[in-house]
Amino acid sequence: MNIHEYQGKEILKSFGVTIQEGIVADTPEEAVEAAKKLKEQTGTGWWVVKAQIHAGGRGKGGGVKLAKSLDEVKKISSEILGMTLVTHQTGPEGKFVSKVLIAQDVYYPGESETSEFYMSVLLNRATGRNIIMYSTEGGMDIETVADQTPHLIFKEEVDPATGILPFQARRIAFNLGLSGKAFKSMVKFVSALYKAYEKTDSSMFEINPVLKTSDNNILAVDAKVNLDDNALYRHPDYAALRDLAEEDPAETEASKNDLNFVKLDGNVGCMVNGAGLAMATMDIIKLSGGEPANFLDVGGGASAETVEAGLKIILADDNVKAILINIFGGIVRCDRVANGVVEAYKKIGEIKVPIIVRLQGTNAEEGKQVIDESGLKVFSAITLKEASGLVQDVLN
Repeated sequence: MNIHEYQGKEILKSFGVTIQEGIVADTPEEAVEAAKKLKEQTGTGWWVVKAQIHAGGRGKGGGVKLAKSLDEVKKISSEILGMTLVTHQTGPEGKFVSKVLIAQDVYYPGESETSEFYMSVLLNRATGRNIIMYSTEGGMDIETVADQTPHLIFKEEVDPATGILPFQARRIAFNLGLSGKAFKSMVKFVSALYKAYEKTDSSMFEINPVLKTSDNNILAVDAKVNLDDNALYRHPDYAALRDLAEEDPAETEASKNDLNFVKLDGNVGCMVNGAGLAMATMDIIKLSGGEPANFLDVGGGASAETVEAGLKIILADDNVKAILINIFGGIVRCDRVANGVVEAYKKIGEIKVPIIVRLQGTNAEEGKQVIDESGLKVFSAITLKEASGLVQDVLN
């Protein structure tokens, strides 16, 4: 589950991570009051107005601007609030901005120059261990750094039995070229960041940039936090941070019905029980000349209700020209799934796209009979080859 920058920073701060202070606002008037309050708290005379959406690249899209007066805070907030912000991560459709973060200016003059670093904590699936990935090239797209200057990306792997050790935090600070107060601040920052990642059951923390201020403090200027959905039952307060307006409506509806759904850009909708079978089904669709319109796993206990919910979600996509339902009857009997498809078809009403149902496993033949005798525009298949042929037929 993704959360907003201001929410991620609040979590980081609660674990002792030093952050760029800020106050969220919904209106230009609230933004001005936030700026006044922030000045009282931090002494800042300039403010950064930052659009709050679940996407990176906000600055390049015009969603992050510096305000040097309260009048500018109001003017810039008025421009950003209500805009559709387009970045390289939102796609051409962009995202609507309903909140802004009014943050303190941390790029103030001092005895030394400021420096920006990149840092993230995530799971290395190859080793089953968490890693801290960091670079001296902060403020840039890490993909660009990895492609053009891979030697500037460092990785620190953490043993789950011990957690991050002091020498590892010191090595990170050393590799970033720090010394003195900045070195000590970075060691403390890294230790607190890893603790926050571990205790919140997150799947990723990305701080870009981590800033060394001109007075040698280390703080998080941005925060991209992804919380593990499977662990939210342990963190009901974090689950409440979910912003449904930032999520795809189809994926939101799927989660309400306990369906694993990811929208894609193809023309053949698919509904499958089991992630592995879903991947194989997507391959079959491509081999048949189509493109998968989604990944939809209804789980092992597919019922009439889940089938109906899945069909509604798939049919909401205007690009879908056909639907392939591929069920392996292990935990659930194929005839029960077939009855569920027929019932769902009748409840939904007229469905203009052809539906291909491939059933294999327990009571597969009985399930095929139910489909064939339904009188509906549903085509049944037993083998993958049959299903593939039917997909080709309906697309052609």
